Amino acid sequence: MSEAVDLLIRAPRVLLPDGEAGCAIGVSDGRIEAIESPGVKLSAARELKFDDDVVLMPGLVDSHVHICEPGNTEWEGFATATRAAAAGGITTLVDMPLDSVPTTVDVPALELKKKAAESKIHVDVAFWGGVIPGNLDQLAPLWRAGVVGFKCFLVDSGSPEFPPVDAATMEAALRVVSGLGSPLIVHAESAEVAAGLDTVPGGSYADYLASRPRGLENLAVAQLIEAARRTGGHAHVCHLSSSDALPMISSVRREGVLVTAETCPHYLTLCAEQIADGETMCKCSPPVREADNRELLWEGLRAQALDLVVSDHSPCTLEMKVGGGGDFAAAWGGISSLQYSLPLVWSGALSRGFSLSDVARWMSEGPARLAGLDAKGSIAAGRDADFCAFAPDETTIVDPATCHHRNPGTPYDGRVLTGAVRSTILRGEPADGALPRGRLLKRSRT
Repeated sequence: MSEAVDLLIRAPRVLLPDGEAGCAIGVSDGRIEAIESPGVKLSAARELKFDDDVVLMPGLVDSHVHICEPGNTEWEGFATATRAAAAGGITTLVDMPLDSVPTTVDVPALELKKKAAESKIHVDVAFWGGVIPGNLDQLAPLWRAGVVGFKCFLVDSGSPEFPPVDAATMEAALRVVSGLGSPLIVHAESAEVAAGLDTVPGGSYADYLASRPRGLENLAVAQLIEAARRTGGHAHVCHLSSSDALPMISSVRREGVLVTAETCPHYLTLCAEQIADGETMCKCSPPVREADNRELLWEGLRAQALDLVVSDHSPCTLEMKVGGGGDFAAAWGGISSLQYSLPLVWSGALSRGFSLSDVARWMSEGPARLAGLDAKGSIAAGRDADFCAFAPDETTIVDPATCHHRNPGTPYDGRVLTGAVRSTILRGEPADGALPRGRLLKRSRT
């Protein structure tokens, strides 16, 4: 760096792509200009220093978030979701195409979402497009309009405006989006298996778990794998909870088939044995499974059969979550954890011998790669100056009173977590929830 920069960051602990090091980071125009030795002499308009109890991580990218605006803003909105993200060290969100009205299945709906987000967002936001029966002709226009990829369901989504597709339509969509250079991300639960199961009302978590067995996921993942094999497209498994599917994914990858997969903090943290009857705050689909299954998911991360960890932040009103008096059939299926994703994952990772570099790979680099956001996901020259200042030894206590989600209900209420987000920086400026600095993003590569 031969000239003055806008911002010089000095930190003794920085997570770079090749490991942790002390660095001086020069930032100009919101981008990382260069990374130098810690004591470099440089003129800067501003200088920011961190102590050695903080690790400067790349800003997290959460590629699986339901922001329900417009249409269901009482569940969640752009202002509240992005403020929660910023509080949690997340600098980029990718919004799911359902739970808003209209759903993002054509260009007019995408434009409405963009308009709803304007001037409200505290972190950067991109959008997934949706695949539903009858809209294959809308996928190319949506791609040109800026979505980062496409999502479909193979089972009832719970949203009448976003019906599922069958396996043949899913394969046809994968062929179309592969031609565009896009991934197809899939809620992989099988409608065929679901049709043979009875919905189990009542307050028993064991009964709810039995109503969504592992086979519901396993068959759908197998269908997705074969569609990827036949089309050559990039198929991505959303929020995997069944560890049974991991050997299938590993096997097909060895054959060169492009299949990636994600899991979520709740599957890595919670377990069925500890969920009390009537505890509908823990309801999600696919469900939280047994402790041995949870440990196999961690091993899937270790073996890199799982590529990323994202929140699947699926909010609703408190009445929708608990108003049924503990009836799992009546409660909304989704867990809100956006603000706490990093300390949740780090708490589990640390106890199992993983490093913060592993966490950054799962929660920054991997989601950025999936969404094709080349300026995000790592601390490197030319990337956006997005950072999470994380104190890995500090304690976070989950308290709904300090939660920025619109509806603060959480299954983690009162849980003591390892690690705390000290601050978040978006393109060289503080993302502190005071001033909306976020931008709307498009996919930067095919």
